[in-house]
Amino acid sequence: MAQDISGPRGAVDRPMSPHLQVWRWHITMATSILHRASVIALYVGALILAGLFVALASGPDAYAGYTDILGSPLGLLVLFGLTVALAYLALYIVRQTFWDFGVGFDLKTSNLTSWLMIFGAVIAAVAVWGLAFFAGAL
Repeated sequence: MAQDISGPRGAVDRPMSPHLQVWRWHITMATSILHRASVIALYVGALILAGLFVALASGPDAYAGYTDILGSPLGLLVLFGLTVALAYLALYIVRQTFWDFGVGFDLKTSNLTSWLMIFGAVIAAVAVWGLAFFAGAL
């Protein structure tokens, strides 16, 4: 698809920037999209935390009601998702730090670290929640 742009020499026929439907999907593209999604999820988590502080400041009844919502199956699922997002972002930052030093750009390493970040985030979240469960926090 081309876009007609007027320049100093008249109209120029330039291609529009390709989007997801143009590129062949690959794992590093997925990790980039998941990075953006995890940042958005953590913004939602910050709002949930702010709500917890407001409920805490509002008194015992408000706090009990808020923690009941967070302790519901849907609330626990959201909190687990936030744990995955936080672990994913941490692993993404570690990989990005290696990239800043010029390490890990070859295709094989990049694909491997992409898969490791995705599975590592889920494994880390399961480990955190497993420890919390066995410690009696859930």
